[in-house]
Amino acid sequence: MRRVLAVCGLAFLVLVLSGLGILFLGVRQYDAPGPLAGQRTQVVPHGGTEQVQTGLQAAGIIDQGWFAQKVFEVATVLTRVDGAFHAAELVFPAHASIHQVLRVLRHGKPVVHRLTVPEGLSAIQIANLLEHAPFMDGSFPFPDEGSVMPLTYDYEWGMPRAQMLARMQHAMDHAIDQAWESRVVDPAIVNRHDLLVLASMIERETGIASERPMVARVFLNRLHQGMRLQSDPTVVYGLNKGAGPLGHALSHADLQQPTAYNTYVITGLPPGPICSPGMAALYAAAHPAQGDQLYFVANGLGGHDFTSTLDDHNRHVAAFRASRRAVQAGSRTGE
Repeated sequence: MRRVLAVCGLAFLVLVLSGLGILFLGVRQYDAPGPLAGQRTQVVPHGGTEQVQTGLQAAGIIDQGWFAQKVFEVATVLTRVDGAFHAAELVFPAHASIHQVLRVLRHGKPVVHRLTVPEGLSAIQIANLLEHAPFMDGSFPFPDEGSVMPLTYDYEWGMPRAQMLARMQHAMDHAIDQAWESRVVDPAIVNRHDLLVLASMIERETGIASERPMVARVFLNRLHQGMRLQSDPTVVYGLNKGAGPLGHALSHADLQQPTAYNTYVITGLPPGPICSPGMAALYAAAHPAQGDQLYFVANGLGGHDFTSTLDDHNRHVAAFRASRRAVQAGSRTGE
């Protein structure tokens, strides 16, 4: 009987020591450096512990061995009071231990991506930008022209494209409201839609901040006098609905095309915007410069010359054409 008790006691002692040994090894494994050679961004999908663990093992973030797997499972259960895993795109540091991996899964900040919508893009171009934005999800309705605010937008992995579009359109609505509420009242601009249309034309006519209020003044003066606006960007938009550059200089035939947007043919503002204007163009439409200017033309230096009479305008046009011919002649001589 004593021998049996001794054997049982010895067996119990072995079990205890084995358990303590496994516990010691488990604790060491919990804080031991992991296999990840360098920092890695990994998408953690929705799912249970097993699915998350399988993805982390496949990515080389945690060891694939049986013992490491059990340590991860047990540690997940024992630390569940720290919170649930986040389904997100997360950054795991090099050689992250199981302890660090669990901390990232529960408290790591999702990776932030950015989508920049430049000023002056058309709805076609913005839809293409949104369609190819990485790490977004799902389809979206085609946006109305001029409905998106040009800005840089932050988003995380899995962001629905339709939700991003709604966010961009809300930003434009807010910007138009701001410009409208602070506007200098002008009888030619009767509602927010008119303001947006005018701002879109200003956006496409010049990228120089100081010129935008001047362009606004020219268009408003023409509207007051019943003159056609004769804006080249409206001609281009009427021809291709904002698909991009025509690929050739506007011809006389282009200027005579009877589209709804061709302000060489129609009187007044076109029926809708021709692009998404930025806040600066909206502000210029709402706060035009003072003056009696009716014309502007490119000056060959990246800007425009503004004039009040047709004679002065024609002189600027002739000077611009002469300078362009001189540049072309110089280029041929250089060849």
